[in-house]
Amino acid sequence: MAIDRIHDYIVPGKRAHLVGIGGVSMSPLAEVLQGEGLIISGSDMKESPAVEHLRSLGIPVTIGHLPENVAGKDLVIRTAAVHDSNPEIAAAHAAGIPVFERAQAWGSIMRRYENALCISGTHGKTTTTSMCTHIAMAARIDPTVMIGGTLPILGTGHRVGKGKTIILESCEYCNSFLSFYPTVAVILNIEADHLDFFKDLDDVEHSFRAFADLVPQSGTVLANGEDENTMAALKGKEDVLTFGLHHGDFHAENLTWDHGFPSFDVVWNDEPKAHITLQVPGEHNVKNAIAAAAAALVLGIPGWAIQQGLQDFRGAGRRFEFKGKAKGADIYDDYAHHPGELKALLGMASNLGYQRVICAFQPHTYTRTKALFDEFAEVLKKPDVTFLAQIFAARETNEVGISSDDLAAAIPGAKAAANFAQLTDWLYDMAQPGDLILTVGAGDIYTVGEALVQRDRENQTNA
Repeated sequence: MAIDRIHDYIVPGKRAHLVGIGGVSMSPLAEVLQGEGLIISGSDMKESPAVEHLRSLGIPVTIGHLPENVAGKDLVIRTAAVHDSNPEIAAAHAAGIPVFERAQAWGSIMRRYENALCISGTHGKTTTTSMCTHIAMAARIDPTVMIGGTLPILGTGHRVGKGKTIILESCEYCNSFLSFYPTVAVILNIEADHLDFFKDLDDVEHSFRAFADLVPQSGTVLANGEDENTMAALKGKEDVLTFGLHHGDFHAENLTWDHGFPSFDVVWNDEPKAHITLQVPGEHNVKNAIAAAAAALVLGIPGWAIQQGLQDFRGAGRRFEFKGKAKGADIYDDYAHHPGELKALLGMASNLGYQRVICAFQPHTYTRTKALFDEFAEVLKKPDVTFLAQIFAARETNEVGISSDDLAAAIPGAKAAANFAQLTDWLYDMAQPGDLILTVGAGDIYTVGEALVQRDRENQTNA
């Protein structure tokens, strides 16, 4: 089915059914489509706060995927994770009801906005999209926002605004972002990832080049000029603006550090445009902030709003998020699940002045763990102590014959826990003042940090 056909259906009065409506980018999509005048219904596998919120807006949500849920609908929208074998999708196909992907729907919505800011890259998307959101909120331009994580200022991962700007985290997986219509496209970096979908790095680069080519002549491509793969992907493309830590059309000058927290000027055309003081640590966040500031400047947002928005940014959910303390140790959680992200996280953590960095890492998917095994093993040697949880399967079954025990065996001193209970015991027994305990991964490892904090509270109460 041609992608463009969806535009005929995203119109007031059409009845749209969303399969997996409780998902992180499906629930805001439902809200935005309802705001566009469509009549929305949905289904999900389980109850959740997102489902409750949608019901409070008058959107009926069924728990369980049932063929009768799509009866009488004009269109069905699904995520890439929902396959043709799903009962609702199969019923829609049988009834001749058009089925569209979530990304296609976001792409159609995007065309209604004067400014469509799309943040892409293998790493840093959620943080940079969140930074852009903070800047847009400071500038009071009333943006619509879609982030793949929770942002405290929003209390969720999305916002439905009435302004002329939409800001979207734009993922390359399954080429989702190729359904978008960016007027400003940001490429933070490119690495070999999602190798269950892409063939190799060249295939990933080709996808990002296609994404950049979606931007009209009147728009702007902003790319990391210090990232070799990004520059390779965009080779020969004209009118690309670059950003970087030291070099590029947008770059940092006068960078200083205070206990791991940076201050710097963002310079464009040899002229300082904003002085930034970040409340999130690490060089990787300086790069993210430069990208966010560059996007804002291209959109005509003034320097004072960039300064204020970034000054107020305290991080997105699961991005070096403080969870609490256990036996005097600080516990932080982070979503890093690729060796490049781990390297940035652990490098930053080593500069924060802790006596020990203890990392509990949950590998994410069997294919990624196997494809990047050597890189994971190398970077996980950096902490003072490394523990591993069992691999988070996500959408996969273990057809490649890999385990966390294999990874632990390649890292001196590392141990793989049989389950979260054992991992929690190990971390609690080891914890002492001066420690930084990191729970890391894109799965449910964050619950271990929460369990540590809860155990500490209970022990203090019972003492």
